[in-house]
Amino acid sequence: MYLILLGPPGTGKGTQAKIVAERLGLAHVSSGDMFREAAEQGTELGLRAKAYMDRGELVPDELTIGMLEERIQQPDAQQGAVFDGYPRTLQQAQALDAALARRGRAADLALHVTAEDEEIVRRLAGRWLCTNCGEIYQEQNRPPKQPGICDACGATLRQRDDDKPQVVRERLQRQRPPAELLAHYRAQGKLRDIDGGQEMAAVTRDLLAAIEHKTSASGHS
Repeated sequence: MYLILLGPPGTGKGTQAKIVAERLGLAHVSSGDMFREAAEQGTELGLRAKAYMDRGELVPDELTIGMLEERIQQPDAQQGAVFDGYPRTLQQAQALDAALARRGRAADLALHVTAEDEEIVRRLAGRWLCTNCGEIYQEQNRPPKQPGICDACGATLRQRDDDKPQVVRERLQRQRPPAELLAHYRAQGKLRDIDGGQEMAAVTRDLLAAIEHKTSASGHS
């Protein structure tokens, strides 16, 4: 089973993607993790992607697509994956369709996690990231056990400059899934809207319910 989680930053889709992947025994394929791992391993694509990330620029589609194709060939993704932060564009979605089709597979669902802009601004303004492992915390909803310290690895937490309220509002305009991307999955009958403004457990429940509905309708085991 291949699932896609879409949504603007601050909807909690990254955390939800990890939970869903763990519950269903699927690989969690995060574009951010994928870039970091490839850069650490020193692969050609990874080093090229790192150059863009170091400048704070988006990694171009052709590089992202190449890295994704490498990633879904790894053993942990053979039984399926939850894609988190990918695809971001219609071109990336079409490339993912083609990459999966070559393996006789297809994306099962595109889950679009939404929330009101002001709720997203509130969440992101309270967001902290681990400088080492990339774990994400949120002051109100998911605080670390010890302020400023990552529960997972003990490294220091920091706030991103682009999590300041005005910058968040500007980012939202750029980083919400484009209409043509949502239309791509809607035309395939695969798009489901999930209310990401709820408590985290309720969002997880709604995501799993949508997946369960799809699997029971299509006969997945």
